[in-house]
Amino acid sequence: MSLSSLPLSYCTNVHPGLTVAQVERGLAEFTVPAGQRFGSPLAAGLWLAQPVIRELLSETEGTKRFAARVAELGLCTYTLNAFPFGDFHSERVKENVYIPDWTLPSRLEYSWDCARVLAELIRATLLAGTDGSLSTVPLGFKTLATAADFESNCIQQLIEFARRLSQLEAETGQTIRLAIEPEPCCVLETTAETIAFFRRLRERAASFGALDAVQRHLGVCYDVCHQSVEFEDVAESIASLAREDIRINKVHITCALQLTNPGTNAAAREALAHFVEPRYLHQTFARLPSGDVRRVLDLTTELTCTPPSEFASADCWRIHFHVPVDAERIGPLETTHADLKKALDAVKKLAYTPHLEVETYTWNVLPGGDKPELVTGLARELSATRDLLAGQ
Repeated sequence: MSLSSLPLSYCTNVHPGLTVAQVERGLAEFTVPAGQRFGSPLAAGLWLAQPVIRELLSETEGTKRFAARVAELGLCTYTLNAFPFGDFHSERVKENVYIPDWTLPSRLEYSWDCARVLAELIRATLLAGTDGSLSTVPLGFKTLATAADFESNCIQQLIEFARRLSQLEAETGQTIRLAIEPEPCCVLETTAETIAFFRRLRERAASFGALDAVQRHLGVCYDVCHQSVEFEDVAESIASLAREDIRINKVHITCALQLTNPGTNAAAREALAHFVEPRYLHQTFARLPSGDVRRVLDLTTELTCTPPSEFASADCWRIHFHVPVDAERIGPLETTHADLKKALDAVKKLAYTPHLEVETYTWNVLPGGDKPELVTGLARELSATRDLLAGQ
């Protein structure tokens, strides 16, 4: 059972893919077998990096052939992850994943190409009329977004993108919505920041006669673990977005790591040290007994071994490390699984049905020799999500 009539989706950014052939191989080797073990219809939430999009659009009928292959595999696609622009599996991704940001024409053009490809994929693999969604960066990374006119330039490009999506819908009948994804330490990270930005975006759009296009085509991707890492009340966060009429176009079904009483929990800090790795950024937040929150940009071995005094005195740490959504604990460490349940219950109260996508992209960097092989792990996540959506 799902909140949506669409099949549950999982994001293929867990698989390397810088060519169309690599993407198709990942679908055949992992997505299809995971769907078979899951035992319910499955959608591929495709990550198509800029080189893949360029390859598809540079070949005559390239997108149509790819769409036919996706359908041949028994899969459908209604959402793309257009967040990572380049190689999401290089040795070091970290803050590079936020580049290019939304001030740059390359981000606008990549997103537009993704929208055109997604429209074709939906027509080939689903009934016409199904909405599509594109998740994207939260404007940029805070430490890199230093220009005085950063937000203004982002808004200008987002309005242009909304206009293009509106024109695409007029010409093809296909609705594609952008889903801006708040994330810790980014320009948009908290719900309050997101709401304030959308107010300014809409004010500017109204002055350009583009408010209808922005309202219809621009919203958010609600990655549950991101707001959990911020120590937000996820149910209230979702409700506040609804009150502001900010549409959640996509929900990333995710869990983060949690460590309770870190100062006295040496075993958990020792276990956490194994999650330090060089590829992805793992923003780490500490909630103090006063309720104040402190942060560091990345998880380090030094932090786990000799935490600074404020981190040592915290009652809880939360770490932006996507862990399997079926896990409530990983050894002595906890996860934010309880927040995931709260968030999905809150999503059920919305007047519409966001796209739902499991997004654990870290399987290849998870520590431990006892983790399941990838197909088994993906199937477990999907089955656990199905149970959560059914209220079990």
